[in-house]
Amino acid sequence: MSFKRADRVGELILVEMSNILLRSVKDPRLSAVTITAVKVTDDLRNARIYFVEMGQDELNEEIMAGLTRARGFVRRELGHRLGLRFVPEILFVHDKSFGYGNRIERLLAQIAEQEETHD
Repeated sequence: MSFKRADRVGELILVEMSNILLRSVKDPRLSAVTITAVKVTDDLRNARIYFVEMGQDELNEEIMAGLTRARGFVRRELGHRLGLRFVPEILFVHDKSFGYGNRIERLLAQIAEQEETHD
């Protein structure tokens, strides 16, 4: 099975981005942010970085503002750490799949609870 270079670079960005948020970014708004996925275009020019805020299903505008403000710093750090000729432009995207998963779990729990009360 062969992986595209964009996939490998995306995996590296995911690891480094998590480390940068954990150790280098000093913005307290970003302390609960977790990077869930990175999608890099085949030409390595653009990267979509998917994130969630732990314990929240909805997008917090303060988190998005913090990530937007840190974008230049993050891109510079990625350039130093990855040694790429071109560092992809970064776009932060809220990962809604966790919210959908939580909603499904709540609905299943409600159904199970209703079945118990009807039995």
